[in-house]
Amino acid sequence: MIKAKKKFGQNFLKDKHYLEKISEAMPNTDNLVVEIGPGLGDLTEKLLEKRRVLAYEIDKDLCEILKEKFPNLNLKCGDVLEYWQKGSLAEEDYDLIANLPYYVATNIILRALRDPKCKNILVLIQKEVADKFSAKLGEKNYSSLAILASQVADVKKLFDIPPGAFVPAPKVTSSVIEFRKFKDSYDEEFAKFLKIAFANPRKTLKKNLSAVYKNFDPKEFGLADTIRPHQVDGSTFFRLFSALKERSEYGKRKKRDNS
Repeated sequence: MIKAKKKFGQNFLKDKHYLEKISEAMPNTDNLVVEIGPGLGDLTEKLLEKRRVLAYEIDKDLCEILKEKFPNLNLKCGDVLEYWQKGSLAEEDYDLIANLPYYVATNIILRALRDPKCKNILVLIQKEVADKFSAKLGEKNYSSLAILASQVADVKKLFDIPPGAFVPAPKVTSSVIEFRKFKDSYDEEFAKFLKIAFANPRKTLKKNLSAVYKNFDPKEFGLADTIRPHQVDGSTFFRLFSALKERSEYGKRKKRDNS
């Protein structure tokens, strides 16, 4: 039996009950399935029963096991993030379904939300990260991740999975979360803006944004000076972003005209 490798954040889901639950939660489409990190192939086997699968595996040892176990599997060996740098993960519309390593889960989800070819995302990730993506306005986990995701997809946390369902058992609880995309991608400039707005969640929105946007006045947008980032909804954030971006671009144009 191959041992899990810490450097790849491997925790193999072996519990048949939860493997079946993930399989049953698959989006009802005819899209290709892209699986990231198939590991020993326990979930892959379930996916292949229902759909065409393209799998990405970074571990060369696991690649050899998967090739032997699934001779007809469309398998790419290597870092999926490097593949993504060349474009989409597939030449056709696809649904991403995976048990993601905790250390790259956020990065992979954000990349999938930006990929126009990715239409749905169903992933198993650390509960803490799932709570951040699915948080609602005013909740303590509400952050830029929840706002970005809500701009692109309907987000729903489906169920938790205890550590004992994995080999080896992680130290934290995991969750399965789905993103049903209604938009191809999100604005990367808006993502950077949100990062500034949530730079210090305990500080006021005015304090955070004033670090970059000089003389920012929340009252101009109908907001109190004391309002904090987690108290502002996504549409208001986008309104702020659009107005401040236009103001910044106008200032740059004016400066060029006067030079």
